[in-house]
Amino acid sequence: MKAPVAAAMLLAAAALAHAASSVTLTGSIGSRAILIVDGSAPKTVAIGESYQGVKLVSLQAEQAVVELEGKRVNLRMDTPVSIGGAGVGLGGGGNRVVLSADSRGHFMTQGAINGRPVTFMLDTGATSIALSADDAQRIGLDYSKGQRVMMNTANGVTQGYRLRLQSVRVGDVEVYDIDAVVSSQSMPFVLLGNSFINRFSMRRDADQMILEKRF
Repeated sequence: MKAPVAAAMLLAAAALAHAASSVTLTGSIGSRAILIVDGSAPKTVAIGESYQGVKLVSLQAEQAVVELEGKRVNLRMDTPVSIGGAGVGLGGGGNRVVLSADSRGHFMTQGAINGRPVTFMLDTGATSIALSADDAQRIGLDYSKGQRVMMNTANGVTQGYRLRLQSVRVGDVEVYDIDAVVSSQSMPFVLLGNSFINRFSMRRDADQMILEKRF
């Protein structure tokens, strides 16, 4: 193999290995989006332009579509999306999740339960993954077969159901057979609690929370 060709292949492999793992839409200026990629300083990107391998495809009120390695993903304002080198939100072979804090200091991310999309908020104070009955019904989860439990919430004691989820995915990281509780009270998002977090080592780096899968 000729040296220039080998060098080109090595550069391409390095680019794929360092593909963005977290992208957040933090604002917009006219037709330009303000993106944070892997914890970088906010960057203003025009439609059609790319930044660290992330291309801005479209932009509208508090939403954007970006493309990485031929895969497209929707971004919502201040909601980081984890992207693995194998693609955007595909598969489950990844080992690392990088979450960026939003303007309120919360770590939000898009993910999936049993293959159905949900919005998670990382909550180290929650014993397990917790979701509302409305979210459970939306994703087709038959929680009525779960174990009835009483739950202490900010609004008092309420009835819930404990069950196990087949799979939970964040970015390209997927884990299986996870404890969860379904609450009869409404919740704005799904709490990503310790039944998921304990499968990872966790560290905070400035405004990022980094989860690495335990083996």
